[in-house]
Amino acid sequence: MALDGDGRTELIALLSKHTGFEGSQEVLPGLRLARSTTPTPRVTSVFKPSLCVVAQGEKEITIGKAVYRYDPDHYLVASVEMPISGQVTRASTDRPYLSIRLDLEPSLISTVFAEAVASVPSSQFQAKAAFVSRLEPFLFEVILRMMRVLDHQSDAPFLLHLIKKEVVYRLLTSEQGARLRHLPTMKNQWTQISKAVEKLRNDYEKPINIEGLALELGMSPSSFHHHFKSVMDVSPLQFQKLIRLQQARQLMLAENLDAASAGYRVGYDDPSHFSRDYKKQFGDSPLRDVSKARNLKAAELL
Repeated sequence: MALDGDGRTELIALLSKHTGFEGSQEVLPGLRLARSTTPTPRVTSVFKPSLCVVAQGEKEITIGKAVYRYDPDHYLVASVEMPISGQVTRASTDRPYLSIRLDLEPSLISTVFAEAVASVPSSQFQAKAAFVSRLEPFLFEVILRMMRVLDHQSDAPFLLHLIKKEVVYRLLTSEQGARLRHLPTMKNQWTQISKAVEKLRNDYEKPINIEGLALELGMSPSSFHHHFKSVMDVSPLQFQKLIRLQQARQLMLAENLDAASAGYRVGYDDPSHFSRDYKKQFGDSPLRDVSKARNLKAAELL
């Protein structure tokens, strides 16, 4: 069944109505809308577990070397908190980029899964930190109803909670639902990888002891490395590097630190090594990149 053209038009109209701003804004707890009338520079952020739906335009995000593109026909799901870079790739004044990001709490996914387990199909899909899938009519209709409740401010917070349960149900019963079922804290490798991600995020400035971390998680070093990379699309060392570089960029922007000081704060001993990694990740030297970021004041449309 194809998506209804009138529904698409209505979704664009609702987003246009509720995005009287350029950039990204949280309109209700856990619900963020974004608008851009031009393609944007690439910006970095930390992605929370969430569903991202584009009504108009196109967006792409990069996790390590993996690139995910989504548009009005495809949605993106992030199933773990992780560092990313992203940019709006298609937008104009006449047809601005319009999108919705809905946070997906693991506790809610666990509750819905437990209530609807009989309806959730089995699948051989591996767990993934992020995936893109075709937007099916049943999910689109729920998203459209979610946007309609914004016209009723007094009812919106309560109704949003109910609609989020249906959104999660539609995701779990979709053809890629197995990828999302790994998000709740179950006794499997996903739980172990999630713990590793949290530890690497919290202790990013410290050297990684792969053998010690694997032992702590009850895995062999080779098994840990394999499962981490299959889920996150990057190795543990690459993941830590992404976290360090993103944190250093934030330090330079927020605290006006020079590159050497920011690199040292996040765990780099060699300033030249830090600068090389930074340029490889962000496409420019720390000084030029931060200077451009300040001048552009790029909105994080994530």
